[in-house]
Amino acid sequence: MRIDGHVRGQIGPGLLILLGVGVGDTPADAERLAVKAARLRVFENADGRFDRALLDTGGAALVVSQFTLLARTERGNRPSFADAAAPELALPPYQSFCEALRGLGVDR
Repeated sequence: MRIDGHVRGQIGPGLLILLGVGVGDTPADAERLAVKAARLRVFENADGRFDRALLDTGGAALVVSQFTLLARTERGNRPSFADAAAPELALPPYQSFCEALRGLGVDR
């Protein structure tokens, strides 16, 4: 990922995780989600079955905070982001998510 022409994040094989933090999400919620993400069996095994997780492959995760995932669009043409946590409230769960992944052995 480049920001202002500078590489700010990159990974090899692994997952790009777009993390939306909502109002009321806690660091504990984020830690549970990190465990789930690390254990999702979304990578192929030798037989072509999706039976391997990030933890099995030794892959990395690039975690990007993405408040737009919480957009509400059912009324009108302007999305509402009222369900997204403000940046200062979203930071602790985001950091907990990343720390939990590191604790499981997932590179960032």
